[in-house]
Parts: sequence; structure tokens; C-alpha cells
Amino acid sequence: MLTIRLLGPPAIERDGRPLRPPRGRKAWALLGYLLLAERPPGRKHLAELLFADADDPLGALRWTLAELRRVLGVPGVLGGDPVVTVLGGDVVVDALLVTQDSADPAPLLEAGGELLEGIHLSSSLGFESWLLVARHRISARVEARLRQAAVALLAAGQAADAVAYASQAVARNPLEEGNHELLIRSLAVAGNRMAARRQAAVCEDLLRRELGVETSPALREAATAGSATALPLSGRPAAASQLEAGRAAIVAGAVDAGLQCLRRAVAEAARCEDAALQGRALVCLGGALVHAVRGRDEEGAIVLHQAIVVATRAGERATAVTAHRELGFVEVQAGRRKTAARWLAQATALAETDEELAAVLGVRGMNASDAGDYPAAFAYIEESVERAGRCADHRQQAWSLSILARAHLLRGERSQAAAALERCLELVHQQRWMAFLPWPQTLRAELHLAGGDADGAADAFEQAWVQACQLNDPCWEGMAGRGLGLLYAGRGDHDSAAKWFDEAARRGNRVPDRYQWIRGYVLDAAISTALDHGDEERARSLVTTLSALAARCDMGELVVRAHLHRWRLGEETALASARLLGADIDNPALTRLLDESGPARRPL
Repeated sequence: MLTIRLLGPPAIERDGRPLRPPRGRKAWALLGYLLLAERPPGRKHLAELLFADADDPLGALRWTLAELRRVLGVPGVLGGDPVVTVLGGDVVVDALLVTQDSADPAPLLEAGGELLEGIHLSSSLGFESWLLVARHRISARVEARLRQAAVALLAAGQAADAVAYASQAVARNPLEEGNHELLIRSLAVAGNRMAARRQAAVCEDLLRRELGVETSPALREAATAGSATALPLSGRPAAASQLEAGRAAIVAGAVDAGLQCLRRAVAEAARCEDAALQGRALVCLGGALVHAVRGRDEEGAIVLHQAIVVATRAGERATAVTAHRELGFVEVQAGRRKTAARWLAQATALAETDEELAAVLGVRGMNASDAGDYPAAFAYIEESVERAGRCADHRQQAWSLSILARAHLLRGERSQAAAALERCLELVHQQRWMAFLPWPQTLRAELHLAGGDADGAADAFEQAWVQACQLNDPCWEGMAGRGLGLLYAGRGDHDSAAKWFDEAARRGNRVPDRYQWIRGYVLDAAISTALDHGDEERARSLVTTLSALAARCDMGELVVRAHLHRWRLGEETALASARLLGADIDNPALTRLLDESGPARRPL
């Protein structure tokens, strides 16, 4: 068995014994790039990426490939043009093993440090740009898998085993409140409430010191997880009654009372061993925690995992579809693309009705759009809109139309975006869906602004802002605040624009379960405005944050835009990296921006 270790200091082992490393300081860089590339790269590209400073770049590449073949000892590998990297079943690559879905999560606990630790090529800045993105992306995928393992163990009643995975997630990303909450909840359910309370205090101090923010109430409440809930009534009728009362309360906006009823429904359905009812109560509770109250996605995910376990045992297919879809939605908002895709693919396989498929496909379209995969996004969203219309699910139709409009807006297709938004807003008003209204309102305001109608944009942005604040919704506030920042920037009032961008970022980030795409969208606009105004210091600080966020959350288009910002700040190789990364993104507006970028566009 040949093992290639790319996490931490790179190494190659055969049957557990270390082999002599390849010669040449760029050999590890080449091997890592080949093994992690999404498709086999051509020799010309590899030579330009890694050996441009050599007298004979292609010759240097040939020598390094031969050296790698010698060390690996695998016949026929790393040959051809493009270079083929299929190594065979007796070769294990740690960076691939820990980022791919598998039945056994145990290797995650042994995952090493950062990708290609200690490898830096100052003469190959294009490779350095790729490596920075790849490090963030792999770290995020390992973290996502650690979280999934911990949540699954918690849902299966194995809280003590979940602690190790949650602890590793905290160690990898200690500034993510959700990781701490998961660890605290695991400790509490495992019976170690003292350790849970101690971890809550550690998290509070850490985030206050490092980020200057206070933690959400959900963090402290996680330390009491597993406490029993008393019921004055008992039996299946009581559970069913509490379920209906909880649903009604959530719809009416009485969220706290609704959650109490749903928790009672879950507890009583479990006590009377009605698995079908328990599954429905769990999925309703999980959905309410995700959608009706902010900052509770961690608990909601655990409840939804439990719903899948119970629904599968009871043969409740429809309940399982909803639970899988909701878990996918949680992962989409958090920017965990791979785990989101897995949950949503499972939901699609289970779904049978137009109503079920419309909802699942809408979230799949959202995930694809966030990642910058527009062909897939349009395919999913358009089918979602069609199916929602066919079954008269008008709210789902409006929701999917808004995602369709956003995709067209991002591609600069204003007429198509306007048509989708017109129908979306018509349905929203028909349904009196005021809690959703600020989202399409903001998108319409962006259309007005892009079309030169500053007055119309101002009215729409201000209405969206006021309604978002009344709803206390961080996502809508972030979007509307970003729009107001753009509005003031267009008027030449850059101080007010910067204040609105900062306010949008603060509002959108005030809960741990933030929608990461909106966070990146706000940062991108703030950086562009700062660069246009010549505020290099502000732009440089923000672009560091955007680069890391976009890479960790697999938001390909924002990764490209971050590179463009770096180029405008004076990083000579960043434009080439942006063009390389943007080549696979089917967005005419982005392509036009890349084509037009040149010395004349650099303001600094």
C-alpha cells in the first residue's frame, strides 16, 4: 500500500515505511497540484505555472515528472498530455481520503496540518495563489466532515463519541461559534455539563477577544441540552395536539411558544413509541429552528438528523425527504458545498411529488448559483419553478423565481432578471408573504441601480431596509444595507457608503448561522467601492477576508473577484490567476470584466 501524505509536511510511505522524498524543490508542489486538480492539466499550463523561471520550462517539467514516477513506483502514472494522475486502488492520498464521503469518519481524527505544509514557491506566484485557495478549501471540507460526523453521532445517541469530532472541528476553526456550540452540546448530552459550561465560557472569551463580538444565546443554552421536558398530558393525542399547536404558533409568529409545543410533541411521541408521529414532529421542530429563529441552525441540524433516523425506521418517506432537504439548506447557507450536495442528492432520490421536487431543486439551484455553476443552477431552478407552478405551491414558486432572478442579475441579464422578479413579487403579494418581501425588493432595487434609475433604487432599498429591520432578519438587512452602500457610492458620498457597508456586514454577521454568500457579496461591493475611491488600506484588509471566505465556501466567482481586487491593489500575477480560475465560470458579466481588466483599469 502506497500512502501519499499532503496534509502537514508532505511524505510518501509504502506499507507504513517512509520512502526517500523526490528531488527538486518543486516536486511536491507539482504532485499536490496534479492530485488535487479537478481535471488533468496540460503540460504547457504546468510548465508556466511552476517552471516559468527555468531556461527550459517543459524540460524541467519532464525531469520532475520522471522523478515523481521513480519515487512512486507506479507504472504508467503521470504521463501524457494532459498529465494523467490515476494512481490505482492500492494508493491512498490523505487529502482526498478525508475530503470524500465515506462510511468511516475515523480517518478525520488523524488528519494532519495544512496542505503542503512548509511548501512556498516565491518564484511561482500563480501556484502560490492556487495553494492559498486549495488550503482554505480542503480545511473547510475536513471541518465540514468533522461536523457531520459529530452531528450524526449525536442524533444516533452516541454523544460521547461525538465529542472527539466536535473537538477537532473547534481545533481547526476556533473562531466559528457553531463549532463550539456543537462541542458544548455533545458534552452536555454525554452528561459532562461542567465541561460544557466551561467550554461555553472559553468560547465567549475567545470570540470577544479575537472578533469583538458577543456569542448568541444558543451557545449557553447548548450546555443544558438533554434536559427532560414535562408534559401535563400524555399519549398520542397529546403529541398530535402539541404538534398542530406548535405549527400554528410558528406560522403566527409566536416562535418561542411554538418551539415549546414542538419539543413536547417530540418527547411525547417518543414516549408512546409512535415513530411516524415522532419523525414528523422532529422535522417540524428542526425546520422551525432553522427558519423561524436565527442562530439555531446547529440544534436544528441535530434534530433533523434525528428525524431522518426515526423516519427511515418508520418508513416515512415524505418526512425523510423534508429532513434531507432542510439539512441541505443549512449546509448551503453555511457554504459547505460538498455536504450540501450530498444531502440534496439524497432528498432528490427520495422525492416523488412535484411539491417535494420543487422544493429540493430550488435549494440545489441556490447551491449551484452560490458556487458560480450557472448552467446547473438554471437547470435546477427552472425545473423547480415549473414543478411549483404545476402543484400550485406559490410560495415555493416565488422563492425559486427569486433565485433565478439573482442568477440573471449576476450575469448582467437585466431583462430576464426583471421578468423573473416581476412574477416573483406578484406571487409574494398574492400570498401576503411579507417575511420574504425584502429579498426580491432588494434584487429589484439592484436592477434599478444597474439601469441608471437611482431614485427608483433608493426607494426600493430604503423600503427593503425598513422591512428587514422590522423582521429582524440578518440576511435581508445585509442585502439591503449593501444596496444602500452602493447607492451612496454612486452619489459620490464615500464616507456614508463605507458606513453602510460596515453596517451591512455587522447586521449580516451577528448570528453564527449567517448566509455566507451574502457575507461575501457585501465584502465584494465594499472592496470595489474602496478601490474606486482610492482607499487602498481599507480594500486590502477586506480582500484578505473575502479571499479566505470565498475559498473556504467554494464560491468560485467570488474567488475570482477577490483575485481581481488583489490585482487592482498591485499584485501582478493576480490577474492571470483570476483569468485561469474564471475560465470555467459561465458568466458573461464576469468574462467581460476579466477581458476588460488591464493597466487602464488599475486605479492605484
